[in-house]
Amino acid sequence: MKTIDELLAEGVSGKRVFVRADLNVPLAGTEITDDGRIRAVQPTIAKLAEAGARVVVASHLGRPKGAPDPAFSLAPAARRLGELLGQDVAFATDTVGSSAKETVAALADGQVAVIENLRFNPGETSKDDAERGAFADQLAELADVYVGDGFGAVHRKHASVFDLPARLPHAAGSLIATEVGVLKKLTAEVERPYVVVLGGAKVSDKLAVIDELLGKADRILIGGGMAYTFLYAKGYEVGISLLQKDQVEKVTEYMERAEATGVELVLPVDVLVSTEFPDLKGKTPADFETVDADKIPADKEGLDIGPKTRELYASKIADAATVFWNGPVGVFEHPDYANGTRAVAQALVDSEAFTVVGGGDSAAAVRLLGFDENAFGHISTGGGASLEYLEGKSLPGIAALEG
Repeated sequence: MKTIDELLAEGVSGKRVFVRADLNVPLAGTEITDDGRIRAVQPTIAKLAEAGARVVVASHLGRPKGAPDPAFSLAPAARRLGELLGQDVAFATDTVGSSAKETVAALADGQVAVIENLRFNPGETSKDDAERGAFADQLAELADVYVGDGFGAVHRKHASVFDLPARLPHAAGSLIATEVGVLKKLTAEVERPYVVVLGGAKVSDKLAVIDELLGKADRILIGGGMAYTFLYAKGYEVGISLLQKDQVEKVTEYMERAEATGVELVLPVDVLVSTEFPDLKGKTPADFETVDADKIPADKEGLDIGPKTRELYASKIADAATVFWNGPVGVFEHPDYANGTRAVAQALVDSEAFTVVGGGDSAAAVRLLGFDENAFGHISTGGGASLEYLEGKSLPGIAALEG
């Protein structure tokens, strides 16, 4: 895989360089609530601009239905990128139409443009190779060179991620090189003890990675909504907590495998429960309480790990050499149910391990709860991509850059 430094050494001045970034940031109207992904790709764009490239930045945002939708415009991301770069960033109001062509044609050496949301064109996400390829052909007309740096999208077989690199000389950006290097430390070059913390809502989202990690991790700590399927499989009452009964058999198999192979699978010993899901505007249900994990009332729902579990999980992380964390362990958006996720983050900060926060909601939680990002070894920009890599899958966007 060619690196961006190798590309720069060959010279990019005057060349149109297409950067497939991940600007898929959360928005409240037109306001960006977390600009982490833009900041992550900014160094690659800055390097290219400083070297005299005419930089064309492209990304998706959200899940529009293959047609323009103002709610998913990349205009706010383009404005924020300009602020970070300290220069005006041009914005094209389409992907491969007249605005994109004119905007790119007007670029001078060292200037940057962002084209509109790639998913406004149905060819970007099409499962039909010909339709996807036709869109890639149109994108290729905008550039001389391709740089892949949208790690959050490399697990998608999309036109700008998979098909376009085959049509242009290509290299990996700084972010992708960093992300892949980190993931190798979690797979091929692991320092032990290796502790994995898995949270999030659904156990079905994490089955494949648990299956893979049962042969690699020393300890797996389970939290979040997915924990209640494990507790139910142990025979516990889980009340109205999130439960996937169709996964109980698989979860039981994993617990048995963990015991047989010596992997420590750690479940909550106490939880915070309530009769209703919390109002994220600040209202707290009057009857929320902490109970032992095997004593959840039938009319209540688990919403966070309890204080005993927080201490337990911190002790299991304390002596680790490597920690990977993916998924909050409670409803961290509400202050009354954020203490479990805060405790996990603090345990990572306090440890001397190489710590990786696996993107998505975990990365959002770290920022929302006020942690210094530099206190962690690495905060990934791609939760889904990280998980699929750890599952042992080939990532289309990485394979395309290696081709």
